Amino acid sequence: MTQIEYDHTHKCILINPIELPNDEDFELWSTLFLHSDEVTLNEYSAGADRHQVRFTYNHQTFNLNYEHYSQSIWINAEGHEAEHLLAALAFYLG
Repeated sequence: MTQIEYDHTHKCILINPIELPNDEDFELWSTLFLHSDEVTLNEYSAGADRHQVRFTYNHQTFNLNYEHYSQSIWINAEGHEAEHLLAALAFYLG
């Protein structure tokens, strides 16, 4: 089971899946993880060590990030209004 935790101090949502996706599987993993009526996927980008999916929830934009080297997955908000929705988004995804 994937563990989802809102980190108020760092204003992000930490995601700890049972098994981390491989770099080449992150796009598919993120599509399945964010599959919901309330979430709209906007853009996927892949780099050498970080992958990112931009998505919209409740008319605000967020980023789902995966960093290969630190083996970490997190969501951060784009803008002040979106930051206020992080706790609600964490609850919704959980």
